[in-house]
Amino acid sequence: MSVSQKDYYIPDSSQWPIIAVLALFITFLGTALTIHHMNFGSYILIAGFLLLMFLFYGWFSDIVKENNLGVYNSQVNRSFRIGMFWFISSEFFFFLAFFGSLFYIRMFSLPWIGGEGYLGVTSMLYEGYEAIWPTSGPKDVKFTPMGAMGIPLLNTFILLSSGVTVTWAHHALLKGNKQHLVWGLIATVLLGLTFVGFQAYEYIHAYEELNLTLKTGIYGSIFYMLTGFHGFHVILGVTMLIVILIRAQLNHFTPEKHFAFEAVSWYWHFVDVVWLGLYTIIYWL
Repeated sequence: MSVSQKDYYIPDSSQWPIIAVLALFITFLGTALTIHHMNFGSYILIAGFLLLMFLFYGWFSDIVKENNLGVYNSQVNRSFRIGMFWFISSEFFFFLAFFGSLFYIRMFSLPWIGGEGYLGVTSMLYEGYEAIWPTSGPKDVKFTPMGAMGIPLLNTFILLSSGVTVTWAHHALLKGNKQHLVWGLIATVLLGLTFVGFQAYEYIHAYEELNLTLKTGIYGSIFYMLTGFHGFHVILGVTMLIVILIRAQLNHFTPEKHFAFEAVSWYWHFVDVVWLGLYTIIYWL
């Protein structure tokens, strides 16, 4: 049975999917080349990032226009909700894979290298190696691990506070209070940007004073991989919040129709929850 435009909106052919593939490919290629210190890697990375921003602007603009034209019905809205659910689920398993790797390293690999268990091998790396976490791994690199107090703890309070402010904005939207909606979103955006700023300062401090870099063995790579990807998700979330803020000021949302706001708030709460797990496992344990 065919589905008509009346039953379910079918958009025209779009160039955005192929642009999305190119943008991601160029961004990842630039990232890999930059990590390997190739001179032109940073330029490719910037080009990929700019193409990614162009993609977001163009594709989201088309969706906003279609929504304002009223072409979406309840079935389309249901599809959007299901799509957002699976997107957040994929992000959950993305971080779970890294947390699982860290668990395996600390609970199995490290004890084996230290001589424990039936696979235990002593002095596998170098004489005098101590299988104590955090470890630099195969290289005897001296570094100071990142502590849980100071900026990490402050960032935890900042991100949790942003979860409160976005919830405040949501309740204001449901009550039709535009002023509180806008102020709640502004507060959330500012808190998110503050988090990113403190994390950037933390990275500079780690590189320059703690000798904690991507070259500091397994601890350094795990630390930057997890916190870096989370920071990228915060930046993406702040970008989406800014778009929602602009749309809120343009009266695009009503108490009955505001899925775009809900989707972004779901994503932001997900970012909060991931940080709690990351802060506990990376900084505390």
